[in-house]
Amino acid sequence: IGNLLVALHTALRDQLYAVFVTDQRLWIPERRIATYPDIMIMPEPLSYQEGRKDTLINPILITEVLSSSTANYDREDKFAAYRTIATFQEYLLISQERCYIEQFQKEGDRWFFTAYETEAFIHLKSLGIEVAIADIYNKIIFENR
Repeated sequence: IGNLLVALHTALRDQLYAVFVTDQRLWIPERRIATYPDIMIMPEPLSYQEGRKDTLINPILITEVLSSSTANYDREDKFAAYRTIATFQEYLLISQERCYIEQFQKEGDRWFFTAYETEAFIHLKSLGIEVAIADIYNKIIFENR
């Protein structure tokens, strides 16, 4: 999370986006639930849930770091809930067990999937930036299983 956060902050330094990590609440109106994504990017000015100043509603990009206990939920139910948010354009699922990233990008009413294992960069179309996969996994040591 930390490596991607630094890369996103650096790439978006002079743009009108805010980057949030783990402790920022996201309201999903259609499902009437709140979640705390690992990383999410919002356009500025920020939009909040009605009557609140601690809960955002308009992410462009959401990232979840997968664990064995949450991977299926992040890929299925959580992603289905996120897709009900009109502003949501891009979803990254990052493996912590190996160098592997799943990217979902919205084009029109469809979502397209790309898997990254050996590619050098991930193009984040919704933000107009690229992030080096080597930066995301910098100093990460994978256990042999």
